[in-house]
Amino acid sequence: FAKQNSYNPKTGMESLIVTPVAKASANQRAGRAGRVAPGKCFRLYTKWAYLNELEDNIIPEIQRTNLGSVVLMLKSLGINDLIHFDFMDPPPAETLIRALEQLYALGALNDRGELTKLGRRMAEFPMDPQASKTLLSAEPYGVVAEVLSICAMLQIGAAIFYRPKERAMHADNARNNFNRPGGDHFTLLNVWNQWAETQYSTQWCFENFIQVRSMRKARDIREQVEALCERVELEVTSDPQATDGVAKAVTAGYFYHTAQLQKTLDYRTVKHPQTVHVHPSSTLHGSQPRWVVYHELVFTTKEFMRQIIEIKPEWLVDIAPHYYKKKDIADDSGKKLPKAVGKAGGT
Repeated sequence: FAKQNSYNPKTGMESLIVTPVAKASANQRAGRAGRVAPGKCFRLYTKWAYLNELEDNIIPEIQRTNLGSVVLMLKSLGINDLIHFDFMDPPPAETLIRALEQLYALGALNDRGELTKLGRRMAEFPMDPQASKTLLSAEPYGVVAEVLSICAMLQIGAAIFYRPKERAMHADNARNNFNRPGGDHFTLLNVWNQWAETQYSTQWCFENFIQVRSMRKARDIREQVEALCERVELEVTSDPQATDGVAKAVTAGYFYHTAQLQKTLDYRTVKHPQTVHVHPSSTLHGSQPRWVVYHELVFTTKEFMRQIIEIKPEWLVDIAPHYYKKKDIADDSGKKLPKAVGKAGGT
């Protein structure tokens, strides 16, 4: 078996699914034995299973991934007719249409499907379109430097904190010290700022149970993206106090990923309703704000939102009026929420 990433365009959810390996993968693995010295490969399944149950090849990644950045790149290269484009392995039409819809909602494409001025600026960044929209949206609020750090930390895709079993309590305390009100994005920003203040010290990472390799990767990404800001004439301004500005910029990029607290104390996504849950590693786990925006949905034991930030619902109508109408944010939880939520939830 192998773990394979799979994307569902209907729900916008990525999940890591355990699937049987393909024959091509099995043969490639077997080739590892005997590469530099005589070796044997023991297959932990029957010959019949190999011949009858395994696919010949794995499904190409382009057919099971979010195509937002692929479509934006093709559009910026001047390729407009994507449905008839000669892909080696054509992706499902539904995934392509979802990517086009998302880029239109973000303002990267106009109603004729052509790249806008904003779309051209977004295409300059080697990031997810939602992340590049977040970065460009930070300009009016004067928090480009903060959003740059947050985007770099989110792009790592690896765990930032580690928790050795023998020192679990120390690790948990160190992690809790980084927590900031408002959500995981501010916690990540706090980690970055403190590391930057210590001149990117490796010793500081060890003392605070932080993966030094992940942080170095974030620094490389940040430097690379900061250099690209000049190309799109984006001034790197900073305002450490403007937490609302940071939250609004994140909302401008990730308004697709909005969830609202229900009477059952679960969250439900707003536009394509499905029940989702706060990831146990989130700083907002247990606090239950009314409205949140999440960075990604992952399916493990159930649907979890990862990297969450608390928002105000009226921002959605201001930031994405073509996507959210007032009726979408009408607080249907006004039928009296449980008391605990009223106290803990912010907005």
